[in-house]
Amino acid sequence: MKPDLSTKAGRKAWRHEMRMVAVRPRRYGLWLLTLGMLLVILPSAFGVHSIFGWSPLLLGLAASLTALPLLVAGALLRRRYRRARMTDRGGRNSI
Repeated sequence: MKPDLSTKAGRKAWRHEMRMVAVRPRRYGLWLLTLGMLLVILPSAFGVHSIFGWSPLLLGLAASLTALPLLVAGALLRRRYRRARMTDRGGRNSI
């Protein structure tokens, strides 16, 4: 069943529904991306050049590269959900 976007309450419900799609991949991706950027900035900001024998720049790049597939997966899941919801494909209420 398509969402009712003609009313203010319907639009608010639709925004809330879309925010709840793929929460974990987006959240973990943003946390990893933030951690990665902080680790990239760390050597110049605080003079830390080694974390357990590893370069903070290397750890930051690894965290940022790990975040990328999570963020892409979150975007693809939201797009797939929105497309299925708007075209009434595979829903319980479709006739």
